[in-house]
Amino acid sequence: MDYAKIKQMNIKERVKNYILKEGLINKGDRVILGVSGGVDSVCLLYLLASLKEDLGFGLTIAHLDHALRKESGDDAKFVKKLALKLKLPFICKRIKIKRSAKRLSVEEAARNMRLEFLSKSADEVRAGKIALAHNFDDQAETVLMRIIRGTGLCGLSAMLPKRRIGQAFIIRPLLMVRRSEIESFLKREKISFCLDKTNSSEVYFRNKIRHSLLPLLEKGYNKNIKEVLVNLAQCAGIDYDYLQKAAANYAKASRGSLNLNMLQRLHPSMVRLRLRKEISLLQGDTRRISFKHIQELEDLISSRPQGSVVDLPKGLSALKRKKTLSFYLR
Repeated sequence: MDYAKIKQMNIKERVKNYILKEGLINKGDRVILGVSGGVDSVCLLYLLASLKEDLGFGLTIAHLDHALRKESGDDAKFVKKLALKLKLPFICKRIKIKRSAKRLSVEEAARNMRLEFLSKSADEVRAGKIALAHNFDDQAETVLMRIIRGTGLCGLSAMLPKRRIGQAFIIRPLLMVRRSEIESFLKREKISFCLDKTNSSEVYFRNKIRHSLLPLLEKGYNKNIKEVLVNLAQCAGIDYDYLQKAAANYAKASRGSLNLNMLQRLHPSMVRLRLRKEISLLQGDTRRISFKHIQELEDLISSRPQGSVVDLPKGLSALKRKKTLSFYLR
């Protein structure tokens, strides 16, 4: 569809078209929506609530109180009032992230707990879709963050419109809507939301990207830098999806074990995909697997003697046997 025509649509039409185009929600689906009370999630709540009859899906609100701020309890009460106002089912839980963080950063621990909460909530109400309110600007920020930290094609794909997590799918209906459009919609409709003061604190890496680096790049280098980054994510996502499907054509490995002879015959790109896939099956994701870890595994496959071991994050190790590369929890 022509971008000029897209811009002429109102935000509700655009989100509806995006949902249909990407196959995010089907008739008869049950959807869990994560609502923090902030600007993005409140916007998505009102949009999905207005679309649920038209598209024929059920909607449940889920709120996780991280107990990281004094006013977090007020946010939970605010979201509960929204649920009552919109006559939607409401699930809420309070946890203490700092006590659960252990060796993880507070940000990473909060993200993990939030996904776990949403996944369990989806199971409880038999919802096949978990809706999150990430937007166009979030996508640009994520790509830039990953470039700075170091990433490959998978990381450049950033946030996908739809991806599986356990028995459900995470969907992101606002991924092509700008933050300024979201704010304008709420202002125009006179919809209130909660303000999270930590969003302006540059203690957090994302906020440094949002408030300092991106404005600098827009002003001094490319005023369309966000579009460039989002386009990069879309291109990388398409290419990575193709590579994943190509890798799936090779013989499937048994859980925790890969055939060494097969790995030694594959193109390096396919080898890396198979390694990441196997690690993901065992520990749920590959978020903490760095390029250095992959290089070590490649060296283990090609050069190191039988019996050699490579230790990976989250207590996972890889052992080179006579005919296989075996993964196990230490």
